[in-house]
Amino acid sequence: MTAQGAVLFGRYAFPPNQLGFCGPDDHTALFQYVAEQRPDRGLVELERRFEGAYPYLCLIAGANRLQDPFDSRVVDAYWIGNGLLENVKAQDFYQSLEDRFRPRMLADQFRWMATKLEQGARPHHNFHVFEVYVRAGLMRNERAVAAIPPMDSCRISWGRVSDVDGGTLVVERPELEMREGKLVLSEPRPKRLSWQIDGLGFVRAVRPGDVVSVHWNWACDILDADGLRRLQASTKRYLRLANQTI
Repeated sequence: MTAQGAVLFGRYAFPPNQLGFCGPDDHTALFQYVAEQRPDRGLVELERRFEGAYPYLCLIAGANRLQDPFDSRVVDAYWIGNGLLENVKAQDFYQSLEDRFRPRMLADQFRWMATKLEQGARPHHNFHVFEVYVRAGLMRNERAVAAIPPMDSCRISWGRVSDVDGGTLVVERPELEMREGKLVLSEPRPKRLSWQIDGLGFVRAVRPGDVVSVHWNWACDILDADGLRRLQASTKRYLRLANQTI
């Protein structure tokens, strides 16, 4: 077990888990493990029960001949984006998607999504949000605008801290929106995020000017310049692919 990677995974997995969207029921235990940076076999067992994310980690690890799906490089690849994703073969990614999601999609939806793999789609969380999460092709429906807010919350995004107010942060964050029939990011707008519960959180000594990664209105980590660049590039890549079938 790579302790650092297990804690890193939990930083991003906790926010939707707290809301009851994915993973095991015991979000309190997950939070305590991660906030206290106390990784052990119990944390890994909790994290293996994230049926959406964990198979992606296994796919990335296998493609890079890494034994531990919670290797910090694998976790970083899935949530933020790094070079390990490029070693995942399109056919292997296709097989994973087919096994897991084809039964839940209409044939046309799955076919549209599968066309993205030869164009560079890889198992990044934001690909999952823009394609699988909305059942590829949903955006053709005029009511699909209702899906924009949850997509915006579910994608891994970034925001620059402008104020620290107790257990919340105010950040300047680009928002996902539909413009002229395409998904785009707005100019940064003020947004209030949670970053602590009873004085415990995942980021330490956050200050105005820091850039934090965001998942479901929660500050997950502080991004350095390289991490921000990689996340921005991944987001741009998967928005471009998503817009091909809108």
